[in-house]
Amino acid sequence: MRLPKLFNVILFSLFVISFSSCKTSQQMTTYFSETVDTTILLSKTELSEPIIQKNDILSIYISSLNPEASAVFNAPNILATSTSTTTGSTSAGGYLVNTDGNLQLPILGTIKAAGITKKQLKADITNMIIDKKLLIDPIVTIRHLNYEVTVIGEVGKPLVINVPNEKISMLKALGLAGDITVYGKKDNVLLIREIEGKRKVKRIDLNSKTFLGSPYYYLEPNDIIYVEANKWKVINANKNQQLWPSIIGGLSVIAIVLTAFIRQ
Repeated sequence: MRLPKLFNVILFSLFVISFSSCKTSQQMTTYFSETVDTTILLSKTELSEPIIQKNDILSIYISSLNPEASAVFNAPNILATSTSTTTGSTSAGGYLVNTDGNLQLPILGTIKAAGITKKQLKADITNMIIDKKLLIDPIVTIRHLNYEVTVIGEVGKPLVINVPNEKISMLKALGLAGDITVYGKKDNVLLIREIEGKRKVKRIDLNSKTFLGSPYYYLEPNDIIYVEANKWKVINANKNQQLWPSIIGGLSVIAIVLTAFIRQ
């Protein structure tokens, strides 16, 4: 009987199909593979506030023991912005730090803001009010309205994240973006940060224990995180393109063999 011979031919054909479509094993890496039990002190950079940049939008509210006297400083802000967030679109008014690094406040006029922290700006505004004897014991509250970070590349869902509490770590940002996919490089994450009109590019190794104590653990406004694809992404993409031709070719071989066997 020719059945055993036919069976061997079909088995060999299936082996050829499986071999041609087999994927290369992926190198799965985890976070902090170099980290052991330890305590890491926060750096001065992590504890400090981010520097105010040009084009930042700030909410500035001034109050005192005399609400009527304070009201003139809190006139409705002219600027209105629409900000994309993880949950939708929100509108907020604020004071724009212009291209000269200044902002315009009612009564107080032009104030330098870029290049200093919110704490320093708060002190400057408070001292200006006191020096001009405009209010007694003024309280100045400043918040960022456009505190956003962007996560793109090999993550579950690239997105722009609005940060209402003005503090977010890179790990949390990646978590909100669906984490790094199996095709992303955890040891070579690109961070783009604007500092005083210059863009700084930093490569981050999330497997390194030094990352937990680095000044890049916490993100700053307008930071961009880009996760590059590893080599397996390209390899598997090429293999997927070859998968169907291999299957079709293998099935054709089986069909030819079966046809020849039936005709005999």
